[in-house]
Amino acid sequence: MRHSNQDKLILFFATNAGLGYAPIASGTFGTLLGIPAFYLLAPLAPLQHLICWLAILLMALWSSAGAGKIFAVVDDGRIVSDELIGYLTTVAFLPFSWATALSAFLLFRLFDIVKVWPACWFDSKVKNGFGVVMDDVVAGIYAAGCLRLLMYYFPEMF
Repeated sequence: MRHSNQDKLILFFATNAGLGYAPIASGTFGTLLGIPAFYLLAPLAPLQHLICWLAILLMALWSSAGAGKIFAVVDDGRIVSDELIGYLTTVAFLPFSWATALSAFLLFRLFDIVKVWPACWFDSKVKNGFGVVMDDVVAGIYAAGCLRLLMYYFPEMF
């Protein structure tokens, strides 16, 4: 199947530059792009950080919806731009450290897999790009709360 240039752009973003094509655990591989993105966003002023986060959110919404149509499956496993924004939700406004990056990675993957309400509602009931992305944003919010509690109670780890 030949894709238009717009389709290629949608798939590039939706698969996090191809990480979503990993033959196993595509969501985990897709989340990996979040670590260098966290490194780049961490030093930004809060307003700049927020603007970048919103831009990535909009890109995830657009590319997830478009890729769902291209793949003919709303939440195809190759679509992992939602993992990127979910991870970046977890680490939003935090300073970069490897301990923070790795803890956030593990916590986000846990909450993304478990899908605590309302993530499970978005995942099962909202069958479009918005639902695909929002279940990961919710997982990121839960992971962010846990990460910040860990950082508060165990600052020596971070």
